Amino acid sequence: MRREDLLVEAIEDITLEELSQVRNYINVLSKVYGFTAESVVRAADVLKRAVKEADLRFLSFTANLVSTGLRGLFADLIRKRYFNVVVTTGGTVDHDIARAFGGKYYKGTFAIDDAMLRELGIHRLGNIFIPFENYGTKVEEAVRKVILDLLKEKKEWAGYEILWEFGKRINDKNSILRAAYEAKVPIIVPGILDGSFGTNLFIQYQLNGLKLNLFEDERLIKDMVFESKVSAALIIGGGISKHHTIWWNQFKDGLDYAIYVTTAQEYDGSLSGAQPREAISWNKVKPSSKHVTVYGDATVIIPIIVSVLTEL
Repeated sequence: MRREDLLVEAIEDITLEELSQVRNYINVLSKVYGFTAESVVRAADVLKRAVKEADLRFLSFTANLVSTGLRGLFADLIRKRYFNVVVTTGGTVDHDIARAFGGKYYKGTFAIDDAMLRELGIHRLGNIFIPFENYGTKVEEAVRKVILDLLKEKKEWAGYEILWEFGKRINDKNSILRAAYEAKVPIIVPGILDGSFGTNLFIQYQLNGLKLNLFEDERLIKDMVFESKVSAALIIGGGISKHHTIWWNQFKDGLDYAIYVTTAQEYDGSLSGAQPREAISWNKVKPSSKHVTVYGDATVIIPIIVSVLTEL
């Protein structure tokens, strides 16, 4: 098989405006009601109420979703300030920068010989194909150029400050970093060193003395939590981004609104699979909160749930 046979159709980002027709599907699901349909309808209702009533609104998601068309939707939700703080993983920065600086991701398949992909110079992320040259080198080149520029101003930067500076230099309306810069929404990445972006920051630390102050990120998220009156979170996936979001909210008696979208189960005791009721026992979600868990693939579930925001 040839490389050009696999890299045919590029991933396209979607926007909130495109979901206006999807909004009617919520009404259909409310009639169907059974099983997952019920949780999707409840999640849409809780999200709509949270956006209206909460002054602190977390958007938490894992990096794999940024390789899909949800990237543009996340950027839209941030730019329009439906959410005013983002907590995510290191790969989010990788994928957003790679795509913002011209790296195309392609529609692929799960059923493929990965050894062959390696020989052809293609990474596989699930059923998405990423040419080698559209990922690592894109991130490396961007980091080297931007960080050398930032070091002329000062040596020490908070993580969210660096991400705003990248967003400032990105000319892509579907970029999450660009949207965050425009709306002055901080992106908190507690595992920022876990990925290509973080590795390249480390290289700049070794070569040019860059200092990354993640305590400033923690100070910011702490201040936002303690200054809030009502807090809410849409948490997509698990891991460190989920935990960091609910962790800080425990210090103010927990979230008032919590929507979990996940494929993980709770039987193994994992944080990723833990439901909001478990978070209540840790003071991370209030007993009086409005909360719901939706089981399913976020690429299907999220466009349906957030479509209700088109009517606000």
